[in-house]
Amino acid sequence: MAQDMTLLWGSGSPPCWRLMIALEEKSLQGYNHKLLSFEKKEHKSQEVLDINPRGQLPSFKHGDVIVNESYAACFYLESRFKSQGNKLIPESPAEQALMYQRMFEGLTFYEKLNAVVYYEWYVPEGERHDSALKRNKEALTAELGLWEGYLQKLGQGSYLAGPSFSLADVTVFPTVATAFRFGLCAERYPHLAAYHAALKERPSIKASWPPHWLENPQGQDTLTHI
Repeated sequence: MAQDMTLLWGSGSPPCWRLMIALEEKSLQGYNHKLLSFEKKEHKSQEVLDINPRGQLPSFKHGDVIVNESYAACFYLESRFKSQGNKLIPESPAEQALMYQRMFEGLTFYEKLNAVVYYEWYVPEGERHDSALKRNKEALTAELGLWEGYLQKLGQGSYLAGPSFSLADVTVFPTVATAFRFGLCAERYPHLAAYHAALKERPSIKASWPPHWLENPQGQDTLTHI
């Protein structure tokens, strides 16, 4: 099973991390994997393009099946290995509905986070404007407020869709962790901070923690004042 899988990935990439958490949760350790460098443009190499013509990471192959989009790959693994490892889609219709809702809201969260922390990466120097970055920061602040409120409403010790760890956590936790890596204030967002602190001890998340974060635990301060 896992021996038939190949993952090309980048350290610290939330889409890659989502898939790696899912693989751990489904007890699919031992898959073939290769760490590539975004800085060296290795995601545009022929090795990646052969699997993923978009030249993006993750690039994931299981036998003859290719599923590169991280959400799609997580759904695929849960469907294909339903009875293996941990169940990632709740039985309760209400909890399941909330899981889907939070998963897809998570894409907006990820997009708004990237617009701030990677602003200089994505926007050429001549096209950068302080007013645009200010708008991006305001949008991210509003987004963080939503997630803080979601967790507050669910209560202490809850996961994103209720009492069960689910695909909502698999897909959104890497975005939350990235926010704290870039200096998000735990005192300002106590419920997000408690969620982050609890889940980072989960075996699947510890096993897939970005290696360069382990090498350099000190993050950045981009979000300190958000």
